[in-house]
Amino acid sequence: MLNSTDYLRAFEVRVPGPSTFRRFTYCFFPLDEREDAQDTLGADSAMNYLQSIGVGLEDASLFLAVELLQAPSIGEILRAGFVNGWREVSIEAKTEAQAAHLKYLAGLMTKERDLFRKVYRYAFIVGKEGDQRALSLDLALLYWETLFKKPGQSWIGSSRKIDWLNEWKCFLQENWKRSVNRDMWNQTLEFAFKSIDDESLSFWSEDGAWPGVIDEFVAWYKRKSEMEVDA
Repeated sequence: MLNSTDYLRAFEVRVPGPSTFRRFTYCFFPLDEREDAQDTLGADSAMNYLQSIGVGLEDASLFLAVELLQAPSIGEILRAGFVNGWREVSIEAKTEAQAAHLKYLAGLMTKERDLFRKVYRYAFIVGKEGDQRALSLDLALLYWETLFKKPGQSWIGSSRKIDWLNEWKCFLQENWKRSVNRDMWNQTLEFAFKSIDDESLSFWSEDGAWPGVIDEFVAWYKRKSEMEVDA
């Protein structure tokens, strides 16, 4: 097993030759022979690598990194995804350069909805357990808490500062006992963007194409708001 110094050296090694692809390919190899299969970093090695390039394992930068590397799961990085991910953004095979690029992307993700949407949607793919087609509610709640804070984007209203994430979590914990499928996951983000901009929820209508769970949330929130006014 390589120690931490060997680990960093392994990912910074350069192989003579004009091909960037060749350089990236040769600098990716297993760090723990007891855990890592050929062309794969297992959970411990993957997490050690991600931390070495500044990824926070409890914030949205984790999903940003695994999307860039097209990891098949949170605890696994494949050679092909590693090589292609860094090659496509033209970042050299040095941890310092990779860390700087991820820091730059994290700054963009806080502001740019298209980038955040791409990372958010990939979180559903990479975050599922085994061959499950949906997320358990507990996992979905955990991922929402992780994504809807910096360096992700906060789900807080732009004017009245309604904490929509908290309202959403309270509603689901009280009323939703099912798993979270891809459509519910994706549409939650679109609803989040609109509710940030329009805290009155005037964009929502009963005839809209929102999933039923969002219709139920809007009804629940309006009833709750009326009760708070009456009180």
